[in-house]
Amino acid sequence: MRRTRPATRLPTAYPHRALAAGAVLLLAAGPVALAPAPTPTGTAGPAPTATTGPPGPGDRGSRLYLESCASCHGPQGQGTQLGPSLIDVGAASVDFQVSTGRMPLTHEEQQPRRGQPAFSAEDIAALVDHVSSFGGGPRIPRVAPGNLGSGRELFAANCAPCHGATGAGAVLTDGWIAPPLDRATPVQVAEAVRVGPGLMPVFPSQVLSDAQVNDLTTYVGRLRSERLDRGGNPLGRLGPLAEGLVAWLVALVLLVGAVRWLGRRAGR
Repeated sequence: MRRTRPATRLPTAYPHRALAAGAVLLLAAGPVALAPAPTPTGTAGPAPTATTGPPGPGDRGSRLYLESCASCHGPQGQGTQLGPSLIDVGAASVDFQVSTGRMPLTHEEQQPRRGQPAFSAEDIAALVDHVSSFGGGPRIPRVAPGNLGSGRELFAANCAPCHGATGAGAVLTDGWIAPPLDRATPVQVAEAVRVGPGLMPVFPSQVLSDAQVNDLTTYVGRLRSERLDRGGNPLGRLGPLAEGLVAWLVALVLLVGAVRWLGRRAGR
């Protein structure tokens, strides 16, 4: 009887070769298998995600600063050859300069004069907030009604020597002036006291308390109302002595003119 040989099995001595071959096939098919399915014609794809939104509150002040201030004071308020640093000047100084129209400058000058503000109240507030982010400094004072008698004494001792007894202003040295106070608001007066614009000295809270500043602003407000003359020529409100002298000079000129006219008539 013929003996049959058992069936020969395939060798499995190299399993790693089979795994390597499978990996090669998987990598080859990967890009096709992982590729997203094409969107059918006429079907809208996913909407793009918005990356920008409406500008925040701080962007307004930043834009205004870059447009109107950075060319002189630097993009970060560090100052340049055209303008001083704004770091640590404080909100009170920025609000005073911008709200009184002294800044931004249209041309270089030694002492900026008061003028019409270049920005609205909302833009001024945004600009003040942005510059305040550069550092500390005096904040915008909160003014309240004060004592009129105390304010008169404080004004006579600290303000009248430069601004005059009536707040009409005066000429100082080297082309500087102490401006008139008839257009200054109570907040602007308080800001000037705290920051000392121009040649004006700074009066910190150790020198003048908040209550004393309120007294001072109350008295300056009274001076503003008194400058509204009810009639006649105020002559710059120089006081009764100067006004009386001018009146006598005018009367003397008229008297001399009348005498000469009468003498000519008598000689004919």
